[in-house]
Amino acid sequence: MESLAGVSVVVIGGGIGGLSTACYLADAGADVRVIEKNEQVGGRASRLERDGFRFDMGPSWYLMPDVFERFFAAFDRTPSDYYELTHLDPHYRIFFKDGDQVDITPDLERTKAIFEEYEPGAGEALERYLEKSKENYEVGMKHFVYEDRERLRDYIDLDVARQARGLSLLGSMQGHVEGYFDHPKLQQIMQYTLVFLGGSPTNTPALYNLMSHVDFNLGVWYPDGGIGAVVDGITELGRELGVEYETNRPATEIKGRTGGFEVETPAGPVRSDLVVSNTDYAHTEQDLLTPERRGYDADYWDERTYAPSAFLLYLGVEGDVDELAHHTLVLPTDWDQHFEHIFDDPRWPDDPAYYLCVTSETDDTVAPDGHSALFVLVPIAPGLEDTPEIRDQYRDMILEDIATNTGTDLRDRIVLEERFCIEDFASRYNSHDGTALGLAHTLRQTSLFRPPHRSKEVDGLYFVGGDTTPGIGVPMCLISGDLTAEKVLADHGGGLEP
Repeated sequence: MESLAGVSVVVIGGGIGGLSTACYLADAGADVRVIEKNEQVGGRASRLERDGFRFDMGPSWYLMPDVFERFFAAFDRTPSDYYELTHLDPHYRIFFKDGDQVDITPDLERTKAIFEEYEPGAGEALERYLEKSKENYEVGMKHFVYEDRERLRDYIDLDVARQARGLSLLGSMQGHVEGYFDHPKLQQIMQYTLVFLGGSPTNTPALYNLMSHVDFNLGVWYPDGGIGAVVDGITELGRELGVEYETNRPATEIKGRTGGFEVETPAGPVRSDLVVSNTDYAHTEQDLLTPERRGYDADYWDERTYAPSAFLLYLGVEGDVDELAHHTLVLPTDWDQHFEHIFDDPRWPDDPAYYLCVTSETDDTVAPDGHSALFVLVPIAPGLEDTPEIRDQYRDMILEDIATNTGTDLRDRIVLEERFCIEDFASRYNSHDGTALGLAHTLRQTSLFRPPHRSKEVDGLYFVGGDTTPGIGVPMCLISGDLTAEKVLADHGGGLEP
């Protein structure tokens, strides 16, 4: 392996992608320093701790365990060196707003039987769907996720054509799912993961049916201590490799080039040979670089399709909430309107689909005795008006909706309440229009159509995170760190040019 010995790197932003890159670069011999704007590392995977309650503020699903195993194995470690996993049963519970309820469990035969109750032949259709999903996952991950094909000509060769044959590369998730299931509720079950990709059934490529393999076959897990424990594990691994971390140190400008960078901060400049930015791509380009150093202009960012923002309630409540599973989805019987209110006609949704994460159902350390800890996440369009008055109204509407559709009335039991919404995403994470996730995974924003890991204008500046390839989500950002480190090693693995 080529060495980065003697090369200094500053990583701006301690999100999952930045932490991952830092590990890979330090392992290659670089002197790595992570500077983080906020009071803790983790980026959107921050923790909120109040009055004995603890919440994962952002990511809360531990999916694709193979990606975490691969990441730690790169450093001769395993995830269990840093945290333990619990296989959730059920994986999640769905309340439909017509009174129907479904539990998706690790028992595939049981799930097939549930599907069969909705639609004759749907059990067998699920089996066929998952076979295709598994094929897409295995081929897609190996040849199109772990390999960064950043130019069109990288796709125009016989090997890629052979691997891609049979993959569901084109078309939408809506069209793909309709080829297997007619019942709208079954279609919703197969598409709920689109929330994590920041898309809708009509604008997300069919390739992402691979997420059903992740869900049904690889399983849904909980790291003891929450996703925050995963952040702690990756951070500790970095320390073991020599990474240094500094919180409460926001970057305000990136000056210089390879061998002579200065990252300006309120506490003074941080000097390094190379820079990796894990802040949102648009923020780096529009706010940290002067116009002549930007790879994209403001129009480019304004014309992108962004993943939803979110209205979040973090709640500490008295007593149990046994009607709710660790992961609970509440879905209107027709959710097309909710997606329309995110992507086509942006407004606060009248009849929203939403998600409840009740970690206290699995982990008794996240709440005081006799209490439960949960958060409610409602996907909403980025850039909406976000005022205290709107938050008050929406909070009351959602709590009433939860009581009506899950049988769990939280309103008189709340002892702790924190809210987080569009303005908070923008101020805490510098996210464009307050998006919770970044660039959506539309067909025109997937793979080589996402911004590159290398800066187009500044030698020695690199990007990592959900806006680059392979995209959104904790596992994808871990892989993004690997891909960015590969670019740095390819360019500077023999040391800097004299």
